Amino acid sequence: MPLSVGDTAPNFTVKDTIGKTVSLSEYAGKPVVLYFYPKDDTPGCTKEACSFRDNYEQYLSQGITVFGVSLDDEASHQQFTEKFNLPFPLLADVDGAIAKAYDVLTERNGTPYAQRVTYVIGSDGKIAKVYTTIQTDTHASDILAEMGA
Repeated sequence: MPLSVGDTAPNFTVKDTIGKTVSLSEYAGKPVVLYFYPKDDTPGCTKEACSFRDNYEQYLSQGITVFGVSLDDEASHQQFTEKFNLPFPLLADVDGAIAKAYDVLTERNGTPYAQRVTYVIGSDGKIAKVYTTIQTDTHASDILAEMGA
């Protein structure tokens, strides 16, 4: 069961698409959308990433940081980012520590992956919204609409 609204978002430190170290604590006081997805360059995950890409300017204009998280490594994230021109960082949760902390780590046929769950983290560091039912091609715009953006 994913974390709940009102829970404090677990901090993490991990490498992003370009090998930069990212910690959630660096974004204290700012809203963050943290979306977990199973695998780079698969049909549903590509639709979801492109949904955030196509709405990214709106997120920026609202002061919202977007991070995609999967268990793929930096090289996979780099290829996925370049192939689909993704303007936001993907976090390389290769050991599944972030997915585990956010209670979205699962496995299929012995292969671990992150379930498709999105957390909106408020500027207070608490989880403001949890999305577990996701329409991949409209997810990013659905979040913005619900936020009144």
